[in-house]
Amino acid sequence: MKRIVLVRPTGPRNVGGVMRSVANFGPAELWVVKPDRPSMLIHPDFEQMSHGVENVRERIRVVDSLDEALAECTLTIGFTARPRGERWRADWRNFVEEVYPVANAPEERLGLVFGSEWNGLTDDELDRCQHAVRLPTADEHTSLNLAVAASIVLYTLYEGRGSKRHEGGARMLSFAEREFLKQHLIAVLARKVARGEAAARDVEASIERVFSRAPLESRDARAWHKLMRALGSELAPSDFDLRPNEKGERRDAALERNRKKREASE
Repeated sequence: MKRIVLVRPTGPRNVGGVMRSVANFGPAELWVVKPDRPSMLIHPDFEQMSHGVENVRERIRVVDSLDEALAECTLTIGFTARPRGERWRADWRNFVEEVYPVANAPEERLGLVFGSEWNGLTDDELDRCQHAVRLPTADEHTSLNLAVAASIVLYTLYEGRGSKRHEGGARMLSFAEREFLKQHLIAVLARKVARGEAAARDVEASIERVFSRAPLESRDARAWHKLMRALGSELAPSDFDLRPNEKGERRDAALERNRKKREASE
């Protein structure tokens, strides 16, 4: 499943145009983070551009933070036209095949993040994404309209009739699960295992670099969490003010029961 995330959009026409493309090239969701105008979804320009889309306002989720919009996403991609270092700002044309299986798997959530029409994504917002990509353009005009950019991306990921269907496989980590894994690793490896402040800083920085952008499956997280448990950790998402999913809640409840049993036996 694809999730378009518009961060701080300013133009109701653009939001309406993106909603139209979501309906054209779905299945997809549209989430809006901190829109510039609270009345954007009742603006005449929005209604004009989204004309023909049924239950249009009910299909858009408006939230206050990017983290909230990405919480369920298993793979997140930020789109930026500004140079951010070619080391990780990939050409979208070379990236499509890699993300296509996630985009069209109902059990996955592919977060496609677009910034404001005025200044795009901030560095902090882009850091919340696992990958940064660009849509290449001709030198004559190097910027793309927000609605056009989102439409191009959705179209290139659209299955269409007769396209190859995704075959089931391992589940990718959600944003929230990835955050818990990173915080768990930092709490144990950087804060308890590393010797000295300098080593702790290096370990924490390495965890942030590797585990923020690496493609991670649920079985990867299980393996790392088991290793942290073997080192004596009993930390849960709630210890980092993170909200677990239903499966995580069951795991936390089981850990708490085991903790109480050990305390009672001591």
